[in-house]
Amino acid sequence: MTDTKQLADKATGPLAGIRILDLTSVVFGAYATQMLGDQGAEVIKLEDPGSGRGDGGDIMRWAGHVPEGTPRDLGPIFLTINRNKRSVLMDMRDPASRPLLEALIKSCDVFAVSVRYEGLKRLGLAYEDVKALRPDVVYVHAAGYGSDGPYAGEPAYDDLIQSASGLADLLPRTDGNPTPRILPTLVADKVSGLFMCQAITAGLLHKERTGQGQFIEVPMLECVTSFNLVEHLYDHTFEPPTGQWAYQRVANPNRKPYQTKDGYIGLLPYTDKQWDQFFAAAGMAETFGKDPRFSDYATRAKHIGELYGLVGEVTQTKTTQEWLDLLKPLSIPIVKTARLDDLPDDPHLKAVGFFERYDHPHSGPYNAMKPPVRFTGSPSNIRRHAPRLGQDTAEVTAEMGLKTD
Repeated sequence: MTDTKQLADKATGPLAGIRILDLTSVVFGAYATQMLGDQGAEVIKLEDPGSGRGDGGDIMRWAGHVPEGTPRDLGPIFLTINRNKRSVLMDMRDPASRPLLEALIKSCDVFAVSVRYEGLKRLGLAYEDVKALRPDVVYVHAAGYGSDGPYAGEPAYDDLIQSASGLADLLPRTDGNPTPRILPTLVADKVSGLFMCQAITAGLLHKERTGQGQFIEVPMLECVTSFNLVEHLYDHTFEPPTGQWAYQRVANPNRKPYQTKDGYIGLLPYTDKQWDQFFAAAGMAETFGKDPRFSDYATRAKHIGELYGLVGEVTQTKTTQEWLDLLKPLSIPIVKTARLDDLPDDPHLKAVGFFERYDHPHSGPYNAMKPPVRFTGSPSNIRRHAPRLGQDTAEVTAEMGLKTD
């Protein structure tokens, strides 16, 4: 994809100087803390040894296929969401680990955790326990469900949250198949991770202004349902409802990439002017440009499925490049539809340097996605590869002024 890049030597992001003690795992919490690490925070990831059979630590270490002859604890998803972190291996149930754990808590600004809260209480790591050691701590609990509701404490995974939040009801509303289906992406984990990342930075801002920490709960079900219903609460926003659930334009079987002679395009004329221009450019001005069903925004909205279906028929008359050449000069929104394996060669992603190649000392060359948000005055950067399980235990223990075993 690109020449091999070297790691940055110091944090330049806006969170430089912030220390996060990270007791999260899998995708939800790990995605959030990596974003904060990219933005300059020092992230110390505490991992449990597990069964001792070589499968401990964050379970995502073991997902996927690694290059032959390289360590199995650096699976591809783990590598993608755990850079800019150090790994400390610690059995938090063992009293011998307590001095290091308490020293780390005292040194941290943020305590981020995804363990179920009853388990945290048993470990002596509930909010009040941690606050006793670090009074101004920003304590952020990545939960499945809010602690005030009847689901509190129940297991939560992406599949379960998609099912419970209404996400699994979206595809049935578009294609007539009544079977609820899971979207093929870890959208619940990743969306919740974005909420968590924002909550941590807001908690840090509050602390900077007031000197006070606080307990912050980030419940997946509430986060994802909120995300889902931004548009799909729709006419049920009102009481009594004025119509249906689900935004009609979006929950539509014909809202999809349009087939061309040789591929697919994403196409969305939106304003009255853009639709008029599209009808003219496509040679449809006489047939559909004067059709009262499509004359303005309100009437198009009522007949959007029919309109999208007609567009899907006409796009098959030209190649993808012909449509791009025809519609881009008119500023009609259009893109070539990409397959996953097209992305490394996408001209825009190449121009902005989206994919970066690094050389991991243990697993060899790998591709990383650079931090997507651009800070002009305090840029994010990549300073550390995703760590081996427990590789930084001795270093961090020494930094805390404790003897290493």
